[in-house]
Amino acid sequence: MISGSPGGEVVVYETPDGEIRVEVRLDRETVWLSLNQMAELFGRDKSVISRHLRNVFRSGELEREATVAKNATVQKEGGRKIAREIEYFNLDAILSVGYRVNSKRGTLFRIWATRTLSEHLVRGYTFERQRFARNAAELEAALSLIRKAAAGEALSTDQGRGLVDVIARYTRTFLLLQRYDEGLLTEPKGNAGGTLPVVEEARAAVARLKADLLARGDASDLFGREREDGLAALLGNLEQSAFGEPAYPTVESKAAHLLYFVIKNHPFSDGNKRIGSFLFVDFLNRNDRLFRYGEAVINDVGLAALALLVAESEPKEKDVMIRLVMNMLAGAQS
Repeated sequence: MISGSPGGEVVVYETPDGEIRVEVRLDRETVWLSLNQMAELFGRDKSVISRHLRNVFRSGELEREATVAKNATVQKEGGRKIAREIEYFNLDAILSVGYRVNSKRGTLFRIWATRTLSEHLVRGYTFERQRFARNAAELEAALSLIRKAAAGEALSTDQGRGLVDVIARYTRTFLLLQRYDEGLLTEPKGNAGGTLPVVEEARAAVARLKADLLARGDASDLFGREREDGLAALLGNLEQSAFGEPAYPTVESKAAHLLYFVIKNHPFSDGNKRIGSFLFVDFLNRNDRLFRYGEAVINDVGLAALALLVAESEPKEKDVMIRLVMNMLAGAQS
C-alpha cells in the first residue's frame, strides 16, 4: 500500500447530465476514489467493482501497492460511531475499472480528471513560486543582518569566528530543512513544551553569574540590576496563551524569544546580551536541548555572535531573527 492516506484538495465531479456527484480527492498528482464512490460513479454494485479490481491486480495490469492508499474515517453504523480504514484507489485503478463496466463514464471522468489535475498542478506551481520568492526575501534579510554585524568596527576576532560558525550552522540547517513542499524560513515543528525557570530561580542564576564576573573583573556593579520587574514581566509573557493554546508552544520558540526579549527589551541596567545568552543556554540545558551526542548545539563564540546579531537587528527584523534561531536549534536536534 502507498504509505499515508490521500488528503489534499477535495473537488466535486459531476456528470454532464447532473445525475452523479462525487467528492474526489486530489493528492500526489492523481485523484482518489473509494470503492463506494466508484460504484456510484459507474452505476454498478460494489461487488462488481470489487471483482474487477481483483482481476486488475491479479492479472498484473496494475500493482496494488502502487495504486491503493488507506484512510482512517469515522462512520455511523446503527447509531454508533465506528472507526474504519477505507481504501482509496488512484486514477489508474479507477480508469481500469471504468473501461470494464462503463467505458463512456470512464472516458468522461478521464477527461475531467486530466483537466482538473492540470489546473491543480498549475495552481500549486504558481503558489510555490510565490512562496519561494517571499521566503527567499526573508533569507536575504537574515543574511543582511550577518553582513551588517560583520561590518561593525567593534567586531573582535572571536566574534568574527562566531559569525562564521553561525553562518555555517544556519546554512546547514537551511539546506536540511528545505524540502520543496515546505517554506524556507518557516517555523520548524520543534519539540513541544519547554519549562521556563520561575523568576526567583532566574534572578538567583543571574546573581551567581554576576558574582562570578565581578570576581574576574569582567563586570561592574550595574551588571544584572533589574529595571523594576522587567525579568518577571518577560518570563510571564513567555508563559502566555492565546485562544487556549501556548503562545510559544515549543522549546525552540521559547528559547529564541527568551534570547531576543532579554537582549532587545533591556530588563537590566547592564549586561543584557550576556544575561540573555546565559538564560538562553540555561533554558536549553534544563530542557535537555543543550547537548546532542555529547556536543553543545552552539559554542561560546557562536553564542556571542548570535547575541550580537540580535542586538544589531532592527525591530522590523524580529520575525526573521526569531526564525533563524529556531531553525538553528531545530537543525541541531534533527
